[in-house]
Amino acid sequence: MPFKPSEIANRLGISTNALRHYEEWGIIPPVERASNGYRIYTEEHVVYFECIRAMRIGFGMETTVKVTKLLLEREWDKAMWTVNESQAELNQKKKMAEQTVQVLETAGLNNIEIRPSKKNWTIGEVSSETSIPASAIRHWEKAGLIQLTRDEGSGYRIFHSAEVRKIRIIGTLRAANLPLEVIRQVIQELDHDHTEHALRIARESLEYLNTTIREQLRGIYYLYRLLDDKGRNERGVREK
Repeated sequence: MPFKPSEIANRLGISTNALRHYEEWGIIPPVERASNGYRIYTEEHVVYFECIRAMRIGFGMETTVKVTKLLLEREWDKAMWTVNESQAELNQKKKMAEQTVQVLETAGLNNIEIRPSKKNWTIGEVSSETSIPASAIRHWEKAGLIQLTRDEGSGYRIFHSAEVRKIRIIGTLRAANLPLEVIRQVIQELDHDHTEHALRIARESLEYLNTTIREQLRGIYYLYRLLDDKGRNERGVREK
């Protein structure tokens, strides 16, 4: 059954421009056109659109685009592992947020455990310890969230335990998509041993991650529907 762009747009609560964007990005099957030039969408397109709209909330558009392109290339296993990697990253963020909340509830910034215990850290070691990309750490330094010293000889950044702890807190807050200005205020309060605001924000960050996992599961449901639909279509073709 063919569908007009406006019919699908109304069904999904989006604009027809969004449908065209998805087509331009190459994340839906090719679209045929009628003699008057209008696009003709099929049931298959509807399933793709629904999957994209559901996945983008929990996984973001970058991962959603990557997954749907893999599906169109029939790289179904790779698509599934891409989803799995995204969920593993979310789980890591959740663990960091839980630890942050626990520490702020019972102690404070200076009592966040870091291993191994050492005086000076390199940016690579900090990235490995916190699971935060070095590029993000450099950006946070540039934004003024952390202040670092540098080795006089090599010019390399030197991280002390206090900076590593701050980076773990910043990572938790950024995982909830909090603006850098809000995070800066939280870090400033922690520097003055004011944990109340930081604890509230950390708890909200954890709840945001709990909401995200629910949205991811919803996106996976629609992804499963898409894969099941493709499987039925392929079986139907083979049986003809």
